[in-house]
Amino acid sequence: MNFSNRMTLFKTPLRFAGFLFSALLPAIGQLAAAEPINIVFQNGRSVPLNAVALQGDKLTIIAAAPGFNVGQAFPFASADHIYGTKPPEINQAVALILTDKPADALKLVEPIVAEQRITAKIPGNFWLEAARASLIAYALTGNNAKCVEIGKAVSDATPAQGIDPFVSLGKAIMLPETTPVSDRALAFSDLTTDNLASDICAYASFFRARLLKSAKRNSDAAQASKQDAEVLEAFLTAPCAYPAGCMIVNAASEIQASSYLVTLGRREEAVALLNSAIRQAAGTVLIPDANKRLESIK
Repeated sequence: MNFSNRMTLFKTPLRFAGFLFSALLPAIGQLAAAEPINIVFQNGRSVPLNAVALQGDKLTIIAAAPGFNVGQAFPFASADHIYGTKPPEINQAVALILTDKPADALKLVEPIVAEQRITAKIPGNFWLEAARASLIAYALTGNNAKCVEIGKAVSDATPAQGIDPFVSLGKAIMLPETTPVSDRALAFSDLTTDNLASDICAYASFFRARLLKSAKRNSDAAQASKQDAEVLEAFLTAPCAYPAGCMIVNAASEIQASSYLVTLGRREEAVALLNSAIRQAAGTVLIPDANKRLESIK
C-alpha cells in the first residue's frame, strides 16, 4: 500500500479507530509489573544481570544468585535471551532527543549502555535501543568521535547487517547546515527503504519532517499551503508507514502533525492523534505538550 493510500486512514473514522487500537498495544504491555533484567540460558535457568560478568567468552557469576555459586562460568553461547522489563529511562531519553534535549537524554541512557553492554549480542536485549539512542543524541550534539565509537559497538552487536543503519542516521543528522536542504532530506529518505527495519525508518522520517519544517520559506499563501502539506505528510509517515518502529517517535510525530491538522480545520483528527500520542508516550516529557495542545482544541 503506497503512502497516499495509507493517508486515507486519517479520512475514515472507522479505519482511524483501528489505527488507534493498534497504538494501544504498547501501552497495554506497560501495565505489567516491572521485572529485573535476567539472562536466560538455553536450559531455562536464569540469573540476574547484575550477578554476571563477561570474562572472555564466558559468563561468570560474580555475586550470589539463587541456584548459582560465585565463580561458576558458562559459555556465552549458552545465553538464550534476555528477560525483564525495559528500563523506562530509554523511552524518556528518546522523548528528550526528539524535543532537542540530547544532553539530558545521555544522562539517562549512558548508564544503561555501560551496565548492559554484555547483553548486546543476546536476543531481546535493551542495550541496542539504548546505544542507538545515545548515538543519535551524540550526533545532535555534534560529537563525531562518540558517534564513531558507539556506531562500531552497535555494528559489532549486529554483524549480520554490516554497518548498522543508525550510523548513517547519525551522519545525516550531522550534515552541515550549509548542505542544501534537498541533500539533507535525501540522506534521511535513503533510510526509509523497504529493506530497513521499521525503527530506523521511523527515526529518519521524523528527522526529515523536522528538517522540512525548519527549512520552510513562505513566499506566498499558495506556496505556504503546499509546504505545510509536505511537512504534515512527512510527520505522518512514521505513525502511518512504520507504526511498529518506535512508539515514542510515533507520538512525537503525531504531536507535531496535530498542529497542521488544526490549521486545516481537521480538529477531530488532531484530537485523535494527540490522544494516541498520550497513550504511547506515557511517562515521558512529551505528555505535557500533548495535553496542552489537546486542551487548546477541545
